[in-house]
Amino acid sequence: MSFRRTMTNIAGSAAARRAAPAVASRGVRQFLNKAVDGFPGFPGAREVARKQLAKTHDIDAAVKGVIDQHVRLAGAQGFVTNLGGLVTLAVAIPANLAGLALLQARMVAAVAHLRGYELSDMRVRAAILTTLLGEDGVREALDDKELHAGPRDIARSRQEMDLPTLERITAQVTQALVTRVGGKYATLTVAKRVPVIGGAVSGGFDAYYTYTIGKFADREFPPHVMIERA
Repeated sequence: MSFRRTMTNIAGSAAARRAAPAVASRGVRQFLNKAVDGFPGFPGAREVARKQLAKTHDIDAAVKGVIDQHVRLAGAQGFVTNLGGLVTLAVAIPANLAGLALLQARMVAAVAHLRGYELSDMRVRAAILTTLLGEDGVREALDDKELHAGPRDIARSRQEMDLPTLERITAQVTQALVTRVGGKYATLTVAKRVPVIGGAVSGGFDAYYTYTIGKFADREFPPHVMIERA
């Protein structure tokens, strides 16, 4: 690769990182609607939760089943990459990360639904987005005053969620995703040059990170007001 092409790619990546928060803010409803409500070939969070509860007849076991299911899906690189082109985030973030974010958002939404949270509530949707930062990311955002509360407090807040607050949360989450993918691909550059190994390493990374997000969601969405799950 020539020096000019290398610099062009770097500049393009930097521009994408700068544009990502605005892109995500504009597409937040579409992204959350797809994660929560689903689309052909991708069942929504409520349906995923219903099927797991029908299998286990126990909410905590169903939560574990939802997490395990999405960890497996996250490790399947082809599945995740194909999802990426269906969300607005793919404009600014590589397709596999956009697909991974969609999977993780559905997983968190399904956990919240099982625990009795109303997924149509904007506060709950903001909490779902915040959970995608992960435990460390949320702690850093709170320390830096970029967030006023963690997922649990956002979901249970008595104050209505306004659009500017939701957009600020969305921007923070998206920037974190962009930062993560940059670090991920830098780390995996050498591994990706080796056939088979690259995909295995990348898939393992995605599966592990999805697991940590799932466990964080399990803690941040304790039992709440029960809702009908028919």
